[in-house]
Amino acid sequence: MAEIVRMPKMSDTMTEGVMAKWHKKVGDKVKSGDVMAEVETDKATMDLESYWDGTVLYIGVEEGKAVPVDAIIAVVGKEGEDYKAALDAEGGATPAKEEPATEKSSSDKPVEEKKEAASAPAVTDADLEKQGVTVVRMPLLSDTMTEGVIAEWHKKVGDKVKNDDILADVETDKATMEVMGYAEGTLLHIGVEKGQAAKVNGIIAIVGPEGTDISGILSQGDAPAKPAADKKSDAPVEEKSSPVAQKEEAPVASGNTDRVKASPLAKKIAQEKGIDLSQVAGSADGGRIIKKDIENFKPAAKAAESGAPAEKSAPVLAQYLGEEKFTEKPVSQMRKVIAKRLSESLFTAPHFYLTMVIDMDAAIAARTKMNEFSPVKLSFNDLVLKAVAVALKQHPNVNSSWRGDAIRYNEHVNIGVAIAVEDGLLVPVVRFADGKSLSRISAEVKDFAQRAKAKKLQPADWEGSTFTVSNLGMFGIDEFTAIINTPDSCILAIGGISQVPVVKNGAVVPGNIMKVTLSCDHRTVDGATGAAFLQTFKALMEEPVRLLV
Repeated sequence: MAEIVRMPKMSDTMTEGVMAKWHKKVGDKVKSGDVMAEVETDKATMDLESYWDGTVLYIGVEEGKAVPVDAIIAVVGKEGEDYKAALDAEGGATPAKEEPATEKSSSDKPVEEKKEAASAPAVTDADLEKQGVTVVRMPLLSDTMTEGVIAEWHKKVGDKVKNDDILADVETDKATMEVMGYAEGTLLHIGVEKGQAAKVNGIIAIVGPEGTDISGILSQGDAPAKPAADKKSDAPVEEKSSPVAQKEEAPVASGNTDRVKASPLAKKIAQEKGIDLSQVAGSADGGRIIKKDIENFKPAAKAAESGAPAEKSAPVLAQYLGEEKFTEKPVSQMRKVIAKRLSESLFTAPHFYLTMVIDMDAAIAARTKMNEFSPVKLSFNDLVLKAVAVALKQHPNVNSSWRGDAIRYNEHVNIGVAIAVEDGLLVPVVRFADGKSLSRISAEVKDFAQRAKAKKLQPADWEGSTFTVSNLGMFGIDEFTAIINTPDSCILAIGGISQVPVVKNGAVVPGNIMKVTLSCDHRTVDGATGAAFLQTFKALMEEPVRLLV
């Protein structure tokens, strides 16, 4: 009998997995224990093993595609076996391979619905273009635009329209810009009156052969135009639009443009290029200057205009032409979970922050001495982890977690260590850190770091923390605040060690300090509780010999 292979849940936070690589293809033999594929989860890339002997009959997920946990990804059975019955019994193939419901018919839909849908097919813009009819829609003229206000119509119903004619001026949230029809024919319909607003992609005009019946197009419906929010319907439009005109008709590099007819876009380009509009001949109706006139303008030699010495004009900066470029990459599974969990933490747990300065002179000297005898090289981060573990045993309220209807006070100390990797951040856990030696803690953290960067960590490595430490000191960061790694109540942010003047025994001497910031969940930890923990941590770091007792 054919066996269904589903996307397994490989970690406590996993909701979907990306099929990183298939090691088997349809028709290949598999045995129980064979690695069928590699799956990228939110934490690591892990092997997907087969639990059956047989032949791969079906693969439902392509490499690089994401599918939710428990979705069907493959079928294993006897060679030549009909696997479709098994798929049908399970509700069909994986959702990742299905087409949208609106693009396919379903056999269980009533026949009447199909007939009704077939009797009234939607007329698309492409169908209309074949008939010579062009639907002019409100364009997206800026990245934040949701609707536009018709500031001025340059054509009326019945007017002939050419391909490069300006139909209207549209006022967006950022500027007043031109809308071209890009069509040949007669203006058959205006859908938005002057001073009214239309949503982006809404019909504002229709151009086509004279006499064309457009009632069918209009009957399909479109969002009705609405009055502009900042204009009163009972006030003259001209009075309201005059400030816009005054704003757009700012003087350009030279000459007076008050009596020059030009579109707002043409004025803007002329101002950028330092072109005197009085010297430009307009090609639109009534001699109106449009964008192409500015682009094609070639200034005549000014010396020939008059025998008088030319007046010195203000220097005009040449327009700098750059290219806007960007690259978009799909969000990785790890980044999706980081975004989700940290957003939930920051906007659910009421954070507050406590910062303290620690004298690191004694810690520096102690670390140097310890490394003379330690089997592994100890780092300052190892000292921090050990000091945190000892302090947590003395302050169990900090070693807690919010459980909704109860607060859990952990008697064991499991410290999560934030490790940066290429795709984001992993937090493996040093378990029972209070009972481990400095050299043991150091060895475990180094092993975690190597396996994290190789994506070889297992779910057991990052589950079960009761407190978290995040250290950015090695990157030259003096201090920062960190977001709590739920369900922990606190996270300690460690800054770098800075050499600064300090006062000791009444004298200013060189010293080494380190700033640390404790982020606390106020539901479980109060200010005084967090401050007491930091005092203990400070005392341990400033007298490292206490860590050995």
